[in-house]
Amino acid sequence: MSYKDHISIDKLPGHIAVIMDGNGRWAKKKGNSRIFGHQNGVTAVRETVEAAAELGIRYLTLYAFSTENWNRPKMEVDALMSLLVSTLHEETTTLLKNNISLAAIGDISQLTDKVASQLQATIQKTSHNTGLKLILALNYSGRWEIVNAVNRIRDEIISGKLNQNITADIFSDYLNTRNIPDPELLIRTSGEFRVSNFLLWQMAYTELYFTETLWPDFRKENFYHAIVDFQKRERRFGKTSEQLVAERSGALSISTGSMCHLPKCRSINELKSND
Repeated sequence: MSYKDHISIDKLPGHIAVIMDGNGRWAKKKGNSRIFGHQNGVTAVRETVEAAAELGIRYLTLYAFSTENWNRPKMEVDALMSLLVSTLHEETTTLLKNNISLAAIGDISQLTDKVASQLQATIQKTSHNTGLKLILALNYSGRWEIVNAVNRIRDEIISGKLNQNITADIFSDYLNTRNIPDPELLIRTSGEFRVSNFLLWQMAYTELYFTETLWPDFRKENFYHAIVDFQKRERRFGKTSEQLVAERSGALSISTGSMCHLPKCRSINELKSND
């Protein structure tokens, strides 16, 4: 039986973020170069995106290239950029067919013209799609995003455009992820237990899932397993388990014959009388 059969559709995480790790180690185990690992990682990307879209996940963010990745050997960086361009070009038709829209976060201005051009073209072509929103984190880091937001806020305060106390909600409006809900689940492959400067502000209450599976081996079943694990967890947001139980009981109380406390809700007795 597939893990998919154990997923509760009404309890799906609205936003899943993924740190795609292990391409290099996967390739090394097979006696090949790191580039070979990145190339085979594309299959895992395709499987993950398809699984998310089929389930009805609203947002999927993939950590594709960090600001620190520029420190890798030039040959590997050039190969990654070339792979990104070819993948975006080849997968555009698939995105359109499956009603998936593409977006990007990060300092896109530092990408090569060829990458930026293909990225913007795919984003534009898929902009009217209404299904899954696939977000690529490119030349991205959480610290860069936070510092960038602080600098933008400072500039608007100096110019007089902003003259109020800064709240968490206001600060979030200056992040790359404005209008995107915080991720409820983070998946990281390859057995590493860290967040690697990814969505640092947004992951305040994100559930973390780590798997030993190297990214090129990651498939739909692995994705389903992560969601099943997520759905077994109790998300308290600072409250106690007893408080959550009391809230659920209050919201769906049947002691007075009412299905809920909202004005438009119908009581159980009313429903029975209409049977």
